[in-house]
Amino acid sequence: MEKKITDVAKVIRSKNSSPFGLTFDIIFKDLDIYMKVKEKNLINKEMIASLYNIDVNTVYKIVYFDPAKAVKIDMKRLIASGSPGDTDVYGAQQHGPLLNIKFDL
Repeated sequence: MEKKITDVAKVIRSKNSSPFGLTFDIIFKDLDIYMKVKEKNLINKEMIASLYNIDVNTVYKIVYFDPAKAVKIDMKRLIASGSPGDTDVYGAQQHGPLLNIKFDL
């Protein structure tokens, strides 16, 4: 059964982890859905790289954190925060592509 991330997550957000990095949080509503996503490794570096149209090596790490039913994603910013051409100094609007995630559970 296909599920959209927006149906199973209560929080999807992004923020700076440094001037050169972004961190994303996906916090699930339900432990069973979170565990299925984790067990199948459905959120992985390849998926994130594909969503953001970046090299997979730009995605530093993905951490599944069971106590919070959450997934944390860390990746390189393509433009350093506050540099010319940066349109989101705080990194708070970079989670948009994550809203397109769909799972076959």
